[in-house]
Amino acid sequence: MIPFLLGNRFSWMGYKFLWIWSWVFSKLTAIRFELLHRNKIKKGKSYIYVSNHTSFLDIPGVRLIIPGEFRPIAKKELLKIPVFGFIVKAGTVVVDRSSHESRKKSVEYARKILQMGISMLIFVEGTQNRTRELLQPFKDGAFRLAIDTQTPIMPLVVVGAGKLMPPGKLDLRPGNIKVIAGDEISVEGLTTEDQSQLKQKTFEVMKQMLEQNL
Repeated sequence: MIPFLLGNRFSWMGYKFLWIWSWVFSKLTAIRFELLHRNKIKKGKSYIYVSNHTSFLDIPGVRLIIPGEFRPIAKKELLKIPVFGFIVKAGTVVVDRSSHESRKKSVEYARKILQMGISMLIFVEGTQNRTRELLQPFKDGAFRLAIDTQTPIMPLVVVGAGKLMPPGKLDLRPGNIKVIAGDEISVEGLTTEDQSQLKQKTFEVMKQMLEQNL
């Protein structure tokens, strides 16, 4: 947590430690993260990573596949989790969805992060998927931000995490989890009028990725 608390100049160190933590966590719990198509992610390039969300186990898996530094958008409820809440506060962009002012400030901060060359990570369904559907409807924020900042979208999907640690439960069992990177989705030249189309395109891409890897 210390590098995050020292500000953006040292936050890259925090993400190095988080990568190490994710790797050690994988070994201690006998959970194997299979990282597929990492070569589609270009090192040094800023993306808005969008991922599905079925379990707390998504977090170490996503950290392992993303090279370098990024900032997740997190909901304020995560601040209540012991120990993990401190990491969330220090290393993420926290949003209070019930507050319009909080959402506005978070978007402005996210823009500044992207201008610094740091990627963003958004669990685009807004919460953990507790349904039988492969994906819940997507929220608008990631696509609005991508168009506003002309930052490409990098779709990620996590497969198998929900079975090893179901949403809302502390049960944890060993097993395999796939984390898959898709093809970059360009937003070059798009305007706010194209937001719904971009959201639908990303939804279809991620749904197909899930269907192909179940």
